[in-house]
Amino acid sequence: MKKKITILSGAGMSAESGIRTFRDSDGLWEEHRVEDVATPTAWQRNPGLVLEFYNQRRKQLLESKPNAGHLALALLEEKFDVKIVTQNVDNLHECAGSSSVLHLHGELVLARTTGRSKAIYPIDGWQLNWGDVCPEGFQLRPHIVWFGEEVVEMPNAISVVKNSDAVIIVGTSMQVYPANGLIGYAPRHAKIWVIDPNATALHSQKNATVIAEKAGIALPRLIQSLLNGEISV
Repeated sequence: MKKKITILSGAGMSAESGIRTFRDSDGLWEEHRVEDVATPTAWQRNPGLVLEFYNQRRKQLLESKPNAGHLALALLEEKFDVKIVTQNVDNLHECAGSSSVLHLHGELVLARTTGRSKAIYPIDGWQLNWGDVCPEGFQLRPHIVWFGEEVVEMPNAISVVKNSDAVIIVGTSMQVYPANGLIGYAPRHAKIWVIDPNATALHSQKNATVIAEKAGIALPRLIQSLLNGEISV
């Protein structure tokens, strides 16, 4: 039976692919206040602005490619049962070939009806506009978990982490609620690596091995060592 490795990935994972969809230190998100483009109130107040904001993010995504870190994670599936729990809304993990990706905060390439069913639909191209409706006639909105909305995938993410033999945290400070609590569900025996150029002693209570480098550099090296059996799980 393959050992189970869980990846917890964040914005730093995709930054090397040119994706800037995270909140910057100045409180702005792509030059917009988060409150104006990523909350239910923003959608009610100015849906056109919200749609255009995510259209631009989607256009940027379609022009981006997986980086060496994404590609390395896909290779890890050769010998391990790999599940990725990501805070990112891009699909670069899937584009790289990873087969099991759980998106905590939604997916940029999908739309969701504003009707009761909350049915989800793929977006053809990069534009989702006002007037684009589901088969039942309800306006479509980005399939994104906005600030103030429930993170419905959390129970599934917790289950994945609980069943891990090892956890690799990459490109995230793990300080955003509720994702920041996930590592607490890792079994006592699980090996943990933290990969982030700004990492310090994050989760030292779990005896994590900290690698203060970018994902595109550290992941290929770590994963090759795992595949070669140089590091055991």
